[in-house]
Parts: sequence; structure tokens; C-alpha cells
Amino acid sequence: MKFFVTCPKGIEQLLEQELQTLGADSTKQTVAGVYVEGDLRLAYTVCLWSRLANRVLLQLVEGDAVTADDLYALVQSIDWLEHLRPNGTFCVDFSGKSDAINNTHFGALKVKDGIVDQIRDATGKRPTIERVQPDLRVNAHLAKGRLSLAVDLSGESLHRRGYRRQAGAAPMKENLASAVLIRAGWPADQEQVPEVLDPMCGSGTLLIEAALMSADIAPGLLRRHFGFTYWLGHQSSLWQELIAEAETRRTQGLERCTVKFIGFDADEQVLSRARQNARQAGVEHFMNFEHRELARLKRPGEAESGLVVTNPPYGERLGEESELMFLYQLFGQLLRKHFAGWRVAVFTGNPELCKVMKLRADKQYRMFNGSIPSQLLLFQVHHKVAAEDGPVEPVVLSSQAQMFENRLRKNLKQMARWRKRESITCFRVYDADIPEYAVAVDYYDPMVMVQEYAAPASVDRVKAFDRVQEVLKVVQQVFELTPEQVVLKQRKRQQGSEQYTRQNETGHFYTVVEHGVQLRVNLHDYLDSGLFLDHRPVRRMIQSISADKDVLNLFCYTASATCHAVAGGARSSTSVDMSATYLDWARRNLDLNGADPARHLLVQEDCFKWLAKPRKERFDLIFMDPPTFSNSKRMHDVLDVQRDHVRLIEGAMQLLRPDGLLIFSNNYRRFSLDYEALSAFDVRDITSKTLDPDFKRNSRIHCVFEIRHSNKT
Repeated sequence: MKFFVTCPKGIEQLLEQELQTLGADSTKQTVAGVYVEGDLRLAYTVCLWSRLANRVLLQLVEGDAVTADDLYALVQSIDWLEHLRPNGTFCVDFSGKSDAINNTHFGALKVKDGIVDQIRDATGKRPTIERVQPDLRVNAHLAKGRLSLAVDLSGESLHRRGYRRQAGAAPMKENLASAVLIRAGWPADQEQVPEVLDPMCGSGTLLIEAALMSADIAPGLLRRHFGFTYWLGHQSSLWQELIAEAETRRTQGLERCTVKFIGFDADEQVLSRARQNARQAGVEHFMNFEHRELARLKRPGEAESGLVVTNPPYGERLGEESELMFLYQLFGQLLRKHFAGWRVAVFTGNPELCKVMKLRADKQYRMFNGSIPSQLLLFQVHHKVAAEDGPVEPVVLSSQAQMFENRLRKNLKQMARWRKRESITCFRVYDADIPEYAVAVDYYDPMVMVQEYAAPASVDRVKAFDRVQEVLKVVQQVFELTPEQVVLKQRKRQQGSEQYTRQNETGHFYTVVEHGVQLRVNLHDYLDSGLFLDHRPVRRMIQSISADKDVLNLFCYTASATCHAVAGGARSSTSVDMSATYLDWARRNLDLNGADPARHLLVQEDCFKWLAKPRKERFDLIFMDPPTFSNSKRMHDVLDVQRDHVRLIEGAMQLLRPDGLLIFSNNYRRFSLDYEALSAFDVRDITSKTLDPDFKRNSRIHCVFEIRHSNKT
């Protein structure tokens, strides 16, 4: 018999070696699979024992199929009653295309027609299509005008062992995990490796696969169904013989296994899944899963050698790469400190991150995690590297970092008199003054938030990371802060409501004071702190003119402007925003400043909808600071401040008393107010008057307009 055994791209060589070990005599590698010849015992053995294969395809015929009629004729050249009962079920998996057959659905339909027509003509009965566990799964592949037809003996992909009922957010497939382990030397040298550790284990796939290998457990033993189960060529006695042999080997292997498998993860919920998966696989007795942050990583026992194998995160969430570089750097530091003599295998879809680990890879292998090009890097942690336990050396800064430090100190000195005079405790110290250090540094007494502007793709990410580290060191020195008092964020180009999306959940709020107003800030959980520092002069102006006025704050965010209005003696206020999270934040800000809830209202609603409703109330002062763009799910439509500002302003002006004032602002750097469309109003650009010394250098940080009803008749 001729078979084609498929596998993930990048592990074809390993699969060929495995097939030879399982008894195959004739093998030939190709992309994502291996051709092999053998008998039915070999096919069953691969289905049961292969740790690397996806599918085992029994090849039936191959021939020219230039047209749809050619394809149909080739399908009919097979005696399908040798494979399928007349009233059985089947399905067709079709891949590939040609000029005449350019749609996989059409190709599958023609194959189906060929099978059904033949059986119906011969028996008067017709089989039916069934996608879930059919009696027969037919595989058809069309390439370069040639069609190959095969029976899929595996059924579901063989990577689905049957033990993983639940997985984490980005699970690694079981056969890819096995390939990683084999490349790392497992289980060939397990006698010299008493412990296997995954410090970021997720749902435990790497450790469970390692245990199955160590205990000689066939990965197919837990599966209840294969593609050959109802295939007419199935030899049940031969299959049961192989199952019995595998069960005996499992019993003996479990008795022999002495290796300890240890998994750490920062997510307790995902660890519960790992424990459940280990129980399903029957290897829970060898496992020790523990809730542990990476920062607490240490050698778990006294073993002088072992294997650390892991698939760290490498996702692309907002600002994540910068955070992950710190994670990989910390990982490298802890390996050098605690794991001298151990081997390390790191599988990642972002090998650039591994450069900051400061470990030299002995070997590198290219693989694919689904469609993601990935790499496996193998390290040996040497004793001389890990034994560095001397005193901490003083921080040595590069000449460029010293320039950054000098600029930081100069800016602080220049702003010192102004900060003292105005009692400013929250301010911007630096904003990309030096091109090599593209960060903003904001001081929120007693913390500092460093916002890294995402570097262009052309900039070396490791160099950019090193510069950010220098920034953090300088900030700590200049402000005399601990590392915990410096928060790093990465600012990318914002999409929709990302600016206001929760990034973390530390709940770390504290109170700052601005012009006598108390405001809650949070530097950890959101991209912004809850207080836009550049709008300080606008808030001061609102505070100075709010006495005995009815104030409206649209797109109020955390209602800091409303709090200033309250401090300025506003008679009443209404603050409108869509976000329940930010309105709760606003409520706490108002409470801090003694606002009477009966006179100072918070409204959760889309500002467009709120403005469109008929209402009797009128206001003396309106502040409106919409986002540049928003496509929040709570909005009926998408907000684009350039496109929509006229409609927003006109809606607000309908609620403004004759002698009232609308302050309209936004932070779109290319904003252009439509003076012609708003010619019915008196409009004055006051942007230059709303820039305090800490934002003078960046005059496009926002734009602000005063808008009043015109006195023209």
C-alpha cells in the first residue's frame, strides 16, 4: 500500500525518521508530509503511535484531471463498494484548483457525485454526506492538473489526542509540541534529565507530551474514533492486537517513569485546565503545576541538570512587544542565575524577542505554528555564566543616554519656577526632544509614566528596547525613584476606542492635586492615566469662569473638567459619556471634590444620541473634547471628529444660552475647523493660550476653540 502522511511544515525530517522507527522501509519527504509504502499494520501503527503526523492517507489513484469530466471519470475508476456500504456515510475533503476547477466546493461536489452515482447505479441505494465522524473520509488533492484520491485513515487530525478538553488562549498543537521536545533531545537522554520544567506552561501541552513520551504511552490510545473505524477495509483483529500491545507498554512505562514534570504559570485558571488535561492523559501523578509569576522562577529542586522547555507569549496586543521584551529579558536573567547546567528550549513566533535574553543559541530550527513562521532556539546555561553573584555594579550610561539625562535635568530646571508658582505636581518633563529617545516622560507625584512611541519597522527592535531601558534607568536616577515607581507604556497609532480600552487590571488608583482639585489617576491599567495633562490650562479656565453657571461636559471621560467647574462654584453640571467604567471613575472624582449628586449629574449615553433628543435644559458653559475617532460598540455610528465636528458643535450650540460659551477641543493633529459651515457663530482659536510650558514644544498636542452665538442680526 502507498500512503501519504501529513504533518506541520518544518518537521518533515523528524516525521520521516519517526516513520522509519515505526517500521516503514520506503519513505520520501515532501512539503508538509512524507510518502511511505507499507502494509495495513504500518498504517495502524502510525495512527496509534505517531507523535508528529496529522493524517494518514491511503492513496487510491492518481491521474490527469484537466477538466471536470476528467475528474469525474477518475473518481469512477475506483470501486467504491470496496470502501463504503451502499447506505453508509462519507465526506470529501478537497484542496487545490485548476483553470477548469477553481473552486474547492465545486471540486468536492464533483467527487461526491462520482461516488454517489457509481454506488446508486450498482445497488439502487445512495450513501449520504456526513461531516462529523463519517464512515469514510475521502481526501482529494488537485495540483498541476493531477488529481490524487485517498482514504483518510486518521479521521480527525492525529494531533487531537483526546486528552485536551480545554486549552489556553493560544494553544500549541500536540504534534508541534512533540516536535519541539524531540528537537530538544527528549526523550532520548531522559536518564540524564530528572526534571522537565515549563515556566509558562499554559494548559500544559508541552509537559503532557513529554510525559507521554517518557512513559511510552501511545498518543492515539485516548482517541475513540479513527477514519478507518467503519471503513470496509478495516481489519479489527489487527487493530485490537496493536491496542493490546500499546496498553501493555503503557502499564510498563508508567511503572518505569521517574522524571518530574513541573509547570508554572501566572494564570490560576489556565493551570486548572492543565491539571484536568493531565488527568485525562493519565499522567497527573508525574505533574506538579504551581501558580507562580515568572519573576519568582527558581530551580525547583537540587537537580544539577534538567530541561527547561517553553512556548512564551509573542502576541501583538497594543504595546505588548515592549512588555514582552522585558519578560524575555527577565527570563534570560533568571536562567543565568538559577539554572546553570540545564538545557533550555524556547519556541517562539517572534525570535527577535529572544535576543534580549543574552543567551547564545547552540541550535536553531525553523518551524511553523499554524501559519506563523516560528523558531525553536536551544541553549545551554553554562556554570561560569550563572555564577555571577557579586555586588551590583553601578549603572553605566552610554554617551547618548547621558545626553538624555542632561536634557531631562535641564527641562526640570527650566520649569521649576513655573511649577512652584502654579503648584503643579503633574506635568510632562520630556517629549521626544532627542530623536533617538522617542518617549514621553510624565510626572504624577510620586510616580513617573514613560510612554514609548512605537518605533518604525525599519528601526532595530532590540536597539530600541535597549534605549528604553536606558530611559528607565535615567528616570529612576533623576527622580530618585524605585523601579516600581516608573511605569512603561507603548503608544501606537490608535484604532477606534483603543485609547480608552483597559490594558491591565491592577486597580492601582491614587489621588493627585491640580489647582486645588483632587483627581484620581491610574498609570497601570489604561493607555492614558485618566488625566490629560495638556488640557491643564483649559481646566483652569473652566474653573475660573464657572461660578453660578450651569455646565455641560460632553465626552466627559473621567470628568476632571467637571471637577474644576465644581471647584469654581458651578451651580449645576451634566457630564455625558458612553463608558460605565469612566463614569464610575468620574463619580469618584466628583465625590473627592464634594460635589452634590443632586446638582451634578452623570449620564451614560452616546453624545450624538443625547444631543439629538429634544430637551428643555440650557447651559451657560459647555466643554466638548471628543476623541479623534471612535467605533465603540455602544455607538450607533462611527465618530470621526474631522467629519462630524460641525454636527457636534451645532447640536451643542442649540443647548447654549445666548450669552454662553462653548469650549471645543480635540487632539487630531491635522484638524481643520470648517469656519464656513459654522459662520453663524463667533469662533475664536485660542490654542496658543492653552499651552503650558511643559507642552510649548509640542504646539499640535491639541486645538481649542471658543464658540459663542453671533451678535449679528
